[in-house]
Amino acid sequence: MALVEDVDGMNFGYCSNGFRDHSLDDALSVLADLGYTGVALTLDHGHLGPDPTFDEVSRVATRLGRLGLSVVVETGGRYTLDRFRKHHPTLLHEDAAARVAYTKRAIEVAADLGAPVVHLWSGIRPEEVPEDLAWDRLTAHCETLLADAEEHDVVLGFEPEPGMLVDDLASYERLRKRLGEPDRFGLTLDIGHCQCLEPWPVAECVRRASPYLVHVQIEDMRRDVHEHLEFGDGEIEFAPVMAELRAFDGMIAVELARHSHAAPAVAQRSIEFLRRHS
Repeated sequence: MALVEDVDGMNFGYCSNGFRDHSLDDALSVLADLGYTGVALTLDHGHLGPDPTFDEVSRVATRLGRLGLSVVVETGGRYTLDRFRKHHPTLLHEDAAARVAYTKRAIEVAADLGAPVVHLWSGIRPEEVPEDLAWDRLTAHCETLLADAEEHDVVLGFEPEPGMLVDDLASYERLRKRLGEPDRFGLTLDIGHCQCLEPWPVAECVRRASPYLVHVQIEDMRRDVHEHLEFGDGEIEFAPVMAELRAFDGMIAVELARHSHAAPAVAQRSIEFLRRHS
């Protein structure tokens, strides 16, 4: 039984990377019991792995259906593809084959789960890679991934990430234009990142992002510090942000990946905060 009543029209989810000390089955059960209506599921070790079998995907799809949880597939695991190097390789490396293959598999899994969106990002530009070459590589790989997304009827939700080649809304818009502004190349907007580095108020960022918005990650944050914080521990004024998000019909997923040690309590506090401010 859900502990909190739904807010009409808003799909609150939670990122599975914030439940690393739980099995995926237990994490999904906790989220459903707390009143969440979605999960942003990272394909990573420990839950649904980076290359799951058909039976594993089918079992998770059944579990999601029974719990009434919608799903978005995320690809932001730290050591998913390289046990020593965080986020390696990215779409900017000379040998990006493993990243491309992993993202293509995420698109297939999303289609099998009924997830409308696959999340991805650019990665940090390697020192040895000139900026123009990095942009060319990223554009070419995104074109390849868009073809797969089209084949599987999935939308890509590209996330600007502080410190990466595509780090803000302006650079996302630059990439989108390079790709010809395709409908399937949407935006994953992280609300905390807006506070961290965007030049506009956070609510204005949501308005600017709205034409492309397909997925939202949300947490608190402080200016110039890329640290995901529980709601109330940062500097964001959430009432105007939530007012802007009322028109968004996709998932709004709490991203607190470093809070797994207290995941159930953090998840409960998070959804109660979001509902108070919606």
